Formats: sequence, C-alpha cells, structure tokens
Amino acid sequence: MTTRPAAFPRAQGWLRWALVAVPMVAAMPRADLRAWLLIGFTLALSIPLLWIHDARVRPLTTALPLTVIASTGALWVLLPSSWASVAMFSTTFFVVLRHSTAPIVLAVGLDIAAITAGAARFDVWKGALSTYAVLAVIVLMGLNRRTRIARVEQTELALARAQTANEEHARAAALAERARIARELHDVLAHSLAGLSLNLQGARLMLVRDGASPDAVAQIERAQKLASDGLAEARKAVAALREDAVGVERAIADLLTAYRLDSGARADLTIEGEPRELDAAVGTALVRAVQEALANTRKHAAQADVDVTLDFADGTVELTVADRQGRRPPDAPAAGYGLRGMGERVALLDGRLESGPGEDGWRIHLTVPA
Repeated sequence: MTTRPAAFPRAQGWLRWALVAVPMVAAMPRADLRAWLLIGFTLALSIPLLWIHDARVRPLTTALPLTVIASTGALWVLLPSSWASVAMFSTTFFVVLRHSTAPIVLAVGLDIAAITAGAARFDVWKGALSTYAVLAVIVLMGLNRRTRIARVEQTELALARAQTANEEHARAAALAERARIARELHDVLAHSLAGLSLNLQGARLMLVRDGASPDAVAQIERAQKLASDGLAEARKAVAALREDAVGVERAIADLLTAYRLDSGARADLTIEGEPRELDAAVGTALVRAVQEALANTRKHAAQADVDVTLDFADGTVELTVADRQGRRPPDAPAAGYGLRGMGERVALLDGRLESGPGEDGWRIHLTVPA
C-alpha cells in the first residue's frame, strides 16, 4: 500500500503555493547567483505545499514548511526590498494554523533570526521593530483562526454525538415497541393457535374412535395442519420481532462512526459490487473482523485514518481494513488471540485471511464464500 495524495490540490493548497511561488518569481529580476540558488530551491520546495496537509508522513509535513521559512528568510536578507517576506510570513501563518507548539516556536524563531540578520546587515533597526510587530500580528491571526477551527470541529463533533444518541434512543424505543408487540402476539395469537391445534387433534381422535366418515376426518386433519402452520409462522414472527437484525453494511458503518467519534480520525467505508443478504455466520465474521481491526488500530496506532472496503463479488465477499499510520509498522512477533480467533472463524467458512504490515500501516484482507 502506498500513500495516495489528493487527485487534485485543494484551494488552500493552491493559496499556500501561490504565496510562496509568486514572491519568488517577483524576486528574479534583481537576483544574483546566491539569490537564484535560494529562489530555485524554494520553488522546488513549493510544489509539495500543494498537498502537504493531505500527506500522512508527519515529519515531512513539519520539516518542509520550516525549510521554506528558512530559505525565504535567507532570500529576504539578501534582497530586503523583495517580496520574500510575504512567502516567509504566509508559511509561518499556516504553520501556526496547523502544527503543534514545537514547530510554531521553530518557525517564529526562524522569522526572528531573519528579521534580526536583515536589520544587522543594513543597520535598519527602526524598520525591524515594525517587522517584529507584523510577525506578532501574523502569529496572533493564526492562533485566532486555529481556535475558531477547533471550536467549529468541537461543535460538529458534539452535533454528531447528539445525532448518534438520538438515533440510539429512537432505536431503543423501536426495540421496546417491537418487544411489546412480540409479547402480545405470543400471549394471544400463539397461545390461541396452540390451543386450537390441540382441540382439533382431540376432535380428530374422537371422530376416528366413533367411526366418522373419511371426509370428516380429512377436514379436521386439514384444519389441524392449518393451525399448526399458523402457530409455526406466529413463532417466526415473534422471533423476528425480538431480533435486532442489522445489515452487515450498517453494522460496519456504525463501528466506523464510533471510531471517528472516539479518535477524531477519518474512517471511510467503500462498498463495491451489488450488496446482498448474507448468511448470519458470514455477516458475523465480517463485522467481528472490522471490530478486531479497529481495536488493534486503537491500541497500536491511535488516531490513524482507516479505510474499509467491502466487495460483493460473484460467489465471495472480500473485506479489506487498512489503517494509515504514515509509516511501515514493525512485523508482529506472533498473532494475538484476536487475529487468531478471526482466522479460525474465517477458516470455518472455507475463507482466507491475510494480515500484515504495508508501506504506511497495517492491512487485513479476508475472502469468504457467500
């Protein structure tokens, strides 16, 4: 498995790139050899900025913006009247917006070093004070925007939790109502049909004892069979009302929703082929496989993104669960009880289970006849 960037950069990626590339192009007419080297280096670094926040390799997302800040800061010291400061400050803004405390401190430190070096070289300390003030404003704007985004995400998470709770309450109420109907059906209809079947059995025996005509006995036998069939159907209806049958797709989607709410990471389900009703044993094996895979992700790669693919092929169902850790995980020394139990469950269904590390996370793939 490989990390797949977005097929087309997002608007924010283009903005990040433009705020670095345009100042570099604008600085070209007055550039000397050293400046040309910095411009070329910075333009090369600006290309990954289109996808940097979609990447899963965390060291890259941290080191690349800091390197851009250092190179644009050095260019600004060489060409103080250029737009290199725009690239430096805009990249600092996005670092403050997206990264943790340590990268923010490093970015601000690189900015201060560039401003101080420029002021010392040209002895313009009065102008440096205003530049320090601009840097402070940029950092405060980034922190304010970051706080607002965090509040919006918390609000969305709270709404999602509330919606899930409402769905669970509605589901519990529906199950309670179904249980009540099942009790009524069992107590009234099933008992009545059972009593009717016993009475018809007794009537048939009495007719046979008294030598009644074969037609009369046959009529009673048909009535008894209808009562017995009705009793069997009533029992099936009671069992169906008491069961909480949930489709495999819905059960897996519920597990992924719970994972998203717990971890805050992305968890997507992709369904390929035409969904169909599966045998209970097959459905249980698929749901338990996803449940075990998510438990292992929580344990070994907390907050990793997860991709689940359910493929309804001809004669088989294939399930793939892959977490995106951003690195190749180490090989497991031995299969745990969870994976071992999953393999045994799949083997009982004449299926195949494959699990192991990929290039950017752990992958589980199973195929079950269905």
